Amino acid sequence: MEFEPQHHRVSLPDGRALAGSSWGPKDGEPVLFVAGAATGKSMAFGEDALVEMGVQLITMDRPGIGDSSPADERTIESTAADYLAFVAGVLGSDASPLPVVANSQGAIFGLALALTGSAERLVLASPADELQHPDIHALLPPEATALSDLAEATPGEAAAVLAGFTAQAMEEMVLGGSHESDRAFYSSPTFLPRYRNALAEGFANAGAGYVQDTVLAMRTWGLDLHRIACPVQVWFGAHDLSHSPDHGATLAARIPGATRKLREDAGGALLWTHGREVLAAALAR
Repeated sequence: MEFEPQHHRVSLPDGRALAGSSWGPKDGEPVLFVAGAATGKSMAFGEDALVEMGVQLITMDRPGIGDSSPADERTIESTAADYLAFVAGVLGSDASPLPVVANSQGAIFGLALALTGSAERLVLASPADELQHPDIHALLPPEATALSDLAEATPGEAAAVLAGFTAQAMEEMVLGGSHESDRAFYSSPTFLPRYRNALAEGFANAGAGYVQDTVLAMRTWGLDLHRIACPVQVWFGAHDLSHSPDHGATLAARIPGATRKLREDAGGALLWTHGREVLAAALAR
């Protein structure tokens, strides 16, 4: 059994509004889902398991994405604070710390939440790596770090490049750069329409939110990962060709006590092909 999503709008003291969705039973244990690059509140995972597992999955359009108001000079930390304000608005109280699942480019915001003590547990599912970290940068060819290097040196120029990107271009890039098993999944009639809806949200407001997200992710993160105190799991599929050159080995080593799970039967779509297992990890079940 799957639930239709509930849509939420939370007003902030500064006049902005945050929009998002929740999936599963309203009285379920809340799990915060931080979605990946250029995807809005239409994206979720593990819906077929939410009722059985008693989970309410909560997700949000980041500022400037979908129906959430834009935020000037947004930072990784301010975006994490917006997530907490949204969750409090949806649940009617401060529910943190709570389990957090962060995917792909959303990993930076999941890590920021963990640093504030707001994550009970954090599962990074196919997280995008920190391209400006010296060990990761050294593993990649110059063409793979060129835009990241530009963002680090002159973020305004990188933002101008990214502003020319579209939802269609993102879809083509993701499918074209994926392992054949991932490409088949992403192109499937059960996933592709949802992905396109989420991308339409991601590129709302002329893609302003997407550009902010991507510049933040491509530059040096400035997150003191050694200060993270909650349990962290880093999940990767062995067939993932795009998120990390070492499938999260360096990232996991930077977080005290973090464990890394490399699935030989998965690729970059691990979050959806192994959604039930990811949820179980987030809930420590």
